[in-house]
Amino acid sequence: MSDTCEFLERRGAGDEESFDGERPYCTAVDAFVQPMRADICAKRYGLDPETDCEFYREAKGLGSITGFEADGENDSGAEEAGS
Repeated sequence: MSDTCEFLERRGAGDEESFDGERPYCTAVDAFVQPMRADICAKRYGLDPETDCEFYREAKGLGSITGFEADGENDSGAEEAGS
């Protein structure tokens, strides 16, 4: 297994701009990502894209991190807090 996420690239330039150094780019969402997000990509601090990154999980068809899928339905059967 690789030390970094398969979707992570380091790029020194964007569409119409260049940077002083390379920045983390996620090919799963075709966008530059924040350095804190790249910590997941680089498997730092015990994080792993397979379990901790919603972009990775969506690209691989693994479902939601929380196990809940956003379907727009309201759960009217939930208990109220304190009852």
